[in-house]
Amino acid sequence: MINENILGIIAGVLTSISMLPQLIKVLKEKNVDDLSPVMLLTLIIGLSLWVWYGIMKSEVPIIYSNSFAVLVNLCLLISYLIYRKKT
Repeated sequence: MINENILGIIAGVLTSISMLPQLIKVLKEKNVDDLSPVMLLTLIIGLSLWVWYGIMKSEVPIIYSNSFAVLVNLCLLISYLIYRKKT
């Protein structure tokens, strides 16, 4: 049986790094045509609430993993604002 703390850390790491390939692709190609700003905003709000929850519960893995995910998704949102095609 896997330890619940290890399971939480693995889950946190995987979900936190899940958007890194997208961020790398956007930064390399400078193309954000397929990004949804509404999805990014919704995700950032949800992840921020997880950080808040982690703080309230003093759960360091939740705080760190979701804080990192907020940072990655904020970078994606900023990239969207920089690279979007202005019409």
